[in-house]
Amino acid sequence: MSASSQRRQPEELIDLSVARRCHVVGIGGPGMSPLASLLSSRGHSVSGSDMRDSEVTEFLRGEGIAITIGHDSALVHGVDVVTYSTAIPDSNVELAEARDTNVSVRHRSGLLASLCEITQSVGVAGTHGKTTTTSALTHILVSAGIDPSCIVGGQVEGMPVGARYGKSEVFVLECDESDGTLDVLPLSHLVITNVDIDHLDYFGTFHQVQQCFVDAALRTTGVVVANQDDEFSAMVLEALRGDLRLRTFGRGDDAAVQVLSVASEAAGITIQLSVDGELATCNSPLRGEHNAMNIAAAIAMATALGVSMTDACSAISTFHGVRRRFTERGEFNGAVLVDDYAHLPAEIEAAISAARSHPRNTGKTIAVFQPNRFHRIAAMADTYANCFAAADVVVITDVYASGTAFIEGITGELVVNAIGAAHPKANVVWAPTRQDIVNAVAKIIAPGDLCISMGCGDIETFPDDLMESVAP
Repeated sequence: MSASSQRRQPEELIDLSVARRCHVVGIGGPGMSPLASLLSSRGHSVSGSDMRDSEVTEFLRGEGIAITIGHDSALVHGVDVVTYSTAIPDSNVELAEARDTNVSVRHRSGLLASLCEITQSVGVAGTHGKTTTTSALTHILVSAGIDPSCIVGGQVEGMPVGARYGKSEVFVLECDESDGTLDVLPLSHLVITNVDIDHLDYFGTFHQVQQCFVDAALRTTGVVVANQDDEFSAMVLEALRGDLRLRTFGRGDDAAVQVLSVASEAAGITIQLSVDGELATCNSPLRGEHNAMNIAAAIAMATALGVSMTDACSAISTFHGVRRRFTERGEFNGAVLVDDYAHLPAEIEAAISAARSHPRNTGKTIAVFQPNRFHRIAAMADTYANCFAAADVVVITDVYASGTAFIEGITGELVVNAIGAAHPKANVVWAPTRQDIVNAVAKIIAPGDLCISMGCGDIETFPDDLMESVAP
């Protein structure tokens, strides 16, 4: 693997083929709760701690997991392994006590790696679309009777905390590159949806981002599905050139799964595919060209694992996606309100494209965006200059911290300025507060419009805020 002092190194694996006593620090978090649930379902004795109760902790208690609110060093006594996420500081009293008493301590990635070691692991990685692709692939496999286990970073029907236990050896998991998890997983198979610029705070350079995906592909022992159309996936394709493990998807004629056309319909999208030279039609309730590509990636892996093309396309017709991925939330003044997790330029461009193609969008496309993380906007504000070009009106609010430290002078207005410099005639509104956003949108929205609000912070409540305001 390429050298980088910043990238995570593998930890010694824990043998999870026998029952273990596992303690999960921060068990209510979005990365730890599915891991805890799956470990418990596999027969391990699981306990956990968190700073607050939530619907997630209540659900986990219902699965028989003992959860303590607050952190206490005594909680790690008598356990075999303590696991934690990147969000937990090294000073945490449970981690400190475990290390002082020689209890094994593993980052979340270490426990995932240990699970991968004893399963037929199918990783789904990539800068964009991995949550939807992971969920779609799992749905196809379940529908085909393969009964996989799964860990995914989103809310999906049938997986209340982002986890599913299946009785087969197949384990589908979303692989996060942002904290080095992808760097340490011993995967049987791998999907790489695409590669883009992000997480430079961890990687340092974009070359290291690309190298991370190359290293993961080379380390994978089985099938590697990659995006033939994606410019920044070229390093992956070149590294596996001539390798029979490589299976591609995309628009190109020589893709194993070729997307021939995508049509927007009242109920979703109709995708014409060629799968290993055989024509197929997939009807999906999802929207957008980007989701057609996610579906193509999922089908490429599913068919490599033995699912027939017919069964895969049939399953896609009943896959309703992931919460906060182009989710229609309601109406305001005769306009459709859509919520989306898009927070990077390519994702925003794709979401706006899907919004414009929506059959009910007969008026303006209004794009609302909440930038995320101070260090990301400090490094990348200028890259947002062109991704809103297809919107008729753009409303930008202030940065959502997502736990990052405040940086003086870094505000959402940097994105406003980047758009204005590249597109002087663009209709861009700076709305720093939530009430400012509600006022700005309520003033201009009209019947036939579609308003899509985007970001990975608390912008998800904006459609509710707007609908609760007084209609103009």
